Amino acid sequence: MSLNVPGLVVMVLFYLMVLGTGIWASVKSKREEKRIQGDRIEMTLLGNRRISLVVGVFTMTATFVGGGFILGLSEVVYTPTMGLSWAVMPLTAAVSFCVGGLFFAKPMRDRRYVTMMDPFQIKYGKVLSGVLSVAPFLSDIIWVTGTLIGLGATMSVILDLPYTLCIWISSAVAIIYTLLGGLYSVAYTDVIQLALILISLWLCVPFILMNPMSTNITTTAFNYTFQEPWVGTVDADRAWRWIDNFLLLALGNLGYQDFHQRTLSASSSATARITCFAAAAIIIVCAIPSLLVGAVAASTDWNLTSYGSPSPYERGEAGLVLPIVLQNLTPPYISIIGIGAIAAAVMSSTDSALLSATSIFSTNIYKNILRTEASERELQWVIHITVVFVGLAGTALTLLDNSIMVFWILGSDMSYTIVFPQLVCLLFFSISNGYGSLMGFLVGVVLRVLCGEPLLGLPTVLCLPGCTLEDGVYVQRAPIRTICMLSAVAAILSFSYLASVLFSRGLIPGRWDVFNVKPPQELTLTDTTKEDQETETENVLSESDQVLELMLDTKC
Repeated sequence: MSLNVPGLVVMVLFYLMVLGTGIWASVKSKREEKRIQGDRIEMTLLGNRRISLVVGVFTMTATFVGGGFILGLSEVVYTPTMGLSWAVMPLTAAVSFCVGGLFFAKPMRDRRYVTMMDPFQIKYGKVLSGVLSVAPFLSDIIWVTGTLIGLGATMSVILDLPYTLCIWISSAVAIIYTLLGGLYSVAYTDVIQLALILISLWLCVPFILMNPMSTNITTTAFNYTFQEPWVGTVDADRAWRWIDNFLLLALGNLGYQDFHQRTLSASSSATARITCFAAAAIIIVCAIPSLLVGAVAASTDWNLTSYGSPSPYERGEAGLVLPIVLQNLTPPYISIIGIGAIAAAVMSSTDSALLSATSIFSTNIYKNILRTEASERELQWVIHITVVFVGLAGTALTLLDNSIMVFWILGSDMSYTIVFPQLVCLLFFSISNGYGSLMGFLVGVVLRVLCGEPLLGLPTVLCLPGCTLEDGVYVQRAPIRTICMLSAVAAILSFSYLASVLFSRGLIPGRWDVFNVKPPQELTLTDTTKEDQETETENVLSESDQVLELMLDTKC
């Protein structure tokens, strides 16, 4: 296969359009900064909290409609052992937005936090909040890696360009426009990218559905034709795993700074909530083309295509089924349009993760721990350097493994089992304190490591009920991630209560209370009586003085 020159030209034009939009947004950001004389850090990281409803909806949706979202949906529907019943990402994303809009957006926005880690710093102190900030920071770097892998694999299939070259070019473009304008550039390029995703993917759908090499998808939905029905089933052995995946995706998104950065940058708390609800509806629409691609792939006789036999699944290329379908079941110009949609999706997530990780490092780690006296100008330089570092680190990690699933599991586990329980306990349980937070962190991490993860090479040490030995590897049937998350919540609340009791009752000396959880001493009955007597004496003396003054005035 030779270089796809028309496709390469289209991709260059797309990158130039995105870069031009980012530069325009950066100019707008500079003008806005001069006009209102606002905080430069808030301008860079939150767009000075002036992101409108329309732009907010676009950037919220585009952030989560990434390469993993588009490619992963097609892969899951196409894979014979899974199918549509396992493609829960659109529904879980909608649930995340609704839950976030109902419970998280308003309290976070009203308190004017800069990042999701700010309330940790206020309540638990700088050191512990800095330690906890490492988890979301690493999650965002891993997010960059996963999205770039999807783009590199797709472009290498359709354009016949080197995998590594595709990744580094896309990363460089995202880094440049993120550096130029901060959240303004990210948000306004998201508008272009999401529009391209919707138009391009939906334009491909009719050509994919009407190709002569595929059987009608309504026929193969429930009948065995070329493989198992693409609707799929959730059998009893895997029911708990399905529930675990659903909760991981639905609640784990709330542990990412990317989500909270969108609500914190909204022009008001009401706008933040409406943004979440509107994005929940739009993300379902964005998912339909990818679901249809997976269904068509499962209904295709690959012997009739230029791809030939065996099928993508049998070759171990199920993760690339979307670009393979575009390449083999659509005209060349349509496949080029489709690659544009995938590139837009990847970059819309990559730039968001870059800015999210930068926000946490610059404000919660550098400013609050490493350099508490850092000036605003110094922080601007730190932000720029961090954007480049996160981009390079995330891109470099693509050389370690080319599996989107590996990085997705690692990032999601950190968000769901470590960050999410910490955030819930902090915002909604006043009893939580630094001791409980620290123990919850340790319990969540240790328990998750002991439960094992075959894709990451972690052996199973702790076998939960339902665990079976298959081909020499222990496979967990229980919802291990949810168990780890709930265990972390229980540890946070129980140890917080225990620490509060021990210090308040004097069972542990107060000088050992490094997290300052001891409540103020309450007045005893004796103290109250004594204070009442002193107050009454002062009142009598005051009244006597007033009578004396009145008598003197009368004599005069």
